[in-house]
Amino acid sequence: MAPIRPRLVLALAAALVGTVLAAPTRADDTPAAEPADYTLAVHPEREGPAIDPTMYGVFFEDINNAADGGLYAELVRNRSFEFSPVDNAAYTPLTGWQTTAHGGATGTVRTVDDADRLNERNRTYLRLDLSGHGAPGSGYGVVNSGHGSGVAVRAGARYDFSVWARTDQRRGTRLTARLRDADGAPLSAPLTATVRGDRWTRYSGTLTAGATTSGARLAVTAEGGGVLRLDMVSLFPRDTYKGRRNGLRKDLAEKIAALEPGFLRFPGGCLVNTGSHQAYEAPTWERERSYQWKDTIGPVEQRAVNANFWGYHQSYGLGYYEYFQFAEDIGAMPLPVVPALVTGCGQNQTTDDPALLRRHIQDTLDLIEFANGPVTSTWGRKRAEMGHPKPFGLTHLAVGNEENLPDAYFERFRQFRAAIEAAYPGITVVGNSGPDDTGATFDRLWELNRQAGVALVDEHYYNSPQWFLENNERYDSYDRRGPKVFLGEYASRDNRFANALSEAAFMTGLERNADVVKLASYAPLLADTHENQWRPDMIWFDSTRSWGSTSYEVQKLFMNNTGDRVVPSRASGTPQLSAPITGAVGLSTWATAAAYDDVRVTAEDGTVLLDDAFSAGDGRWTRAAGRGAWSVRDGAFVQSDQAAQDTLVTAGDPAWRDYDLRVKATKQAGSEGFLVAFGVRDTGNHYWWNLGGWNNTRSAVEKTVDGGKQTLVENATTVETGRTYDLHVQVRGRQVTLYLDGVRWGGFTDDSRAEPFRQVVTRDAATGELIVKVVNAQEAPARTRIDLGAEPASRTARVTTLQGAPDAVNTAEDRPVRPVESTLTGVARTFTHTFPAHSVTFLRIATR
Repeated sequence: MAPIRPRLVLALAAALVGTVLAAPTRADDTPAAEPADYTLAVHPEREGPAIDPTMYGVFFEDINNAADGGLYAELVRNRSFEFSPVDNAAYTPLTGWQTTAHGGATGTVRTVDDADRLNERNRTYLRLDLSGHGAPGSGYGVVNSGHGSGVAVRAGARYDFSVWARTDQRRGTRLTARLRDADGAPLSAPLTATVRGDRWTRYSGTLTAGATTSGARLAVTAEGGGVLRLDMVSLFPRDTYKGRRNGLRKDLAEKIAALEPGFLRFPGGCLVNTGSHQAYEAPTWERERSYQWKDTIGPVEQRAVNANFWGYHQSYGLGYYEYFQFAEDIGAMPLPVVPALVTGCGQNQTTDDPALLRRHIQDTLDLIEFANGPVTSTWGRKRAEMGHPKPFGLTHLAVGNEENLPDAYFERFRQFRAAIEAAYPGITVVGNSGPDDTGATFDRLWELNRQAGVALVDEHYYNSPQWFLENNERYDSYDRRGPKVFLGEYASRDNRFANALSEAAFMTGLERNADVVKLASYAPLLADTHENQWRPDMIWFDSTRSWGSTSYEVQKLFMNNTGDRVVPSRASGTPQLSAPITGAVGLSTWATAAAYDDVRVTAEDGTVLLDDAFSAGDGRWTRAAGRGAWSVRDGAFVQSDQAAQDTLVTAGDPAWRDYDLRVKATKQAGSEGFLVAFGVRDTGNHYWWNLGGWNNTRSAVEKTVDGGKQTLVENATTVETGRTYDLHVQVRGRQVTLYLDGVRWGGFTDDSRAEPFRQVVTRDAATGELIVKVVNAQEAPARTRIDLGAEPASRTARVTTLQGAPDAVNTAEDRPVRPVESTLTGVARTFTHTFPAHSVTFLRIATR
């Protein structure tokens, strides 16, 4: 008989089934699930692992416009006229700027890169050729539209304006700055100054907004004739985080601080180790470079710029000094990441330049001196000159990020580590395990880290909610004597409460294994609603508002209630039965043109379910993804668009089970290979055999559940252009075997348990409380008999609950998932409590 699908929060893509019970009806006529019964036994007489106060932290990367236009409070976009097509094909040095004139004034505006520039690193400036005086009070110049919808200002608030300027007029040039709306109406009184002399000079003042709007503009105009040069046009809110000049946007910084993070990992991420490893200097002045800390300190007008890996401009106004200062302000341990001269994130190139490697190693030693050195040292003095004589107290430093060339990376990592440990033996040097949670790169890097006795290894993975429910016990089997884990980047792929619930369930496993997992940070941290490259994200913002996602609420609950030590405990599980893999079949491509032919699907008993040689066209196939250029050519089904990604077409019945899929596939052109799908329920729920993926560097079977992917098996197979391959996928129950040209390629059994009920118990030494943390990621309430193992000191407990629909998403206008505080009565050594459906609940129970 056909399997019955469970009514769990994630549906589990037919991977698991449970009994659907007769249930009462809710007020909205939807049947309410009957409570499921569980037990939870706490063992306070036993001692679990200690939890380091730095266990949970935050990871900041300039992705999703997280810095300029985000955490960095500068309100002027392209303040230094350094935007370039190198950053983004749509950019010019005047991106964000328009000309403006009033009172009959005329002139011309252009950007210039010549010997009159502000300095070598600030190479482009604005030249105004003022050709007419116009009426008294006239002006000609430029207006900046700010980030997103405009310059966000608040009535009565003060904004610090500054500009660098020079003029060829002996009597000087009158310069005016003013806030105005998009139609030109004034929003502030004018701020005026007379620019004197043909040498760069900084002029500054304060503007006070007369109204609240997110669409203001900053106009900078001049009167008279001659040539006026402008650069570094800046506008900062006076009300920054901690009131710092060149500071941080207050609401965003406060939301991060409210997490009470134990560490701050920065500045990335992919932008750390991608692009050139050369410096920003003559003769090339490269704009696509790895993140090099010396580019980012000193006066902001002298800092370099960069083409951000994520497709926009990076000003470095938010640099290493500001990162260290922010970490100090929020009480977090700073944890910088430096490039290892092996690029990651799909670039996968090794730089073989011994002199350049020595320079980067020395730069890293200089970074440690900048952070920790006395004011009498070269770089300690530089830190003091920037305003911080006291050392920042750096203890951890990571070398590299997600390198996919393990041996090349580790050869360089060893050299960094040896130099750092020789000069600064107190610094913990962090290695990494590549870009995924499993696979050949992961295994090889763990082998190398283990052999070298590396103290801490950085793992990264982004997976489906089901993966997180299935992998709560991931770290139970890790070697307690080997390197410890820094989970530097992880998240479930979306921002629904279902994702947050799965992350919460996974975090109970992190805490239970606090002797192995020493640091953990969700990623990414920030995302601009107007421009972003990635979802999920923890904190969303526009120019005036910010809000925490459902994952933010989960992270905050765990981070604010971590405890000092795990108290051993055990809970019963959810009865579940395995169902066979069911689904249709599919064909797809990714940045590749490919031809498919002779598609044949047969049932286990030999019955032919589908036999298509495309002699009668492609009428049996549905263009499920709606992408790509599919057509029948020369008797084959061809996808010819080399730029199209995820072009899935499907055929067959979603109820198919226990079948063999055979197909001939030929790569015609492009960067990858083939995607042959099976167990297809829809575009967001299926398996596919990805042959020649990741720019034709490896192959894998990936499982997609609700749009989130996880890798089930992989190897180093690549695909040749023009060669026809015979592919065979055999599905039996939950076991899959794959054959390439008649030879077994690999296989797997997809029977991992996606447990929706998870818990961990910790103790807060300061308050003497047990913190019972329970995640119920299913539709049924969890009626739970709790045995505390000893009498509590109070009959009441403090309760914090996060609860919502699995599809709930927090937005600027609506926050359906937020913490609710309450008091639980009737607490005893043994008592029963029902945890709501789709919930995270923390009980704080006094024991003294």
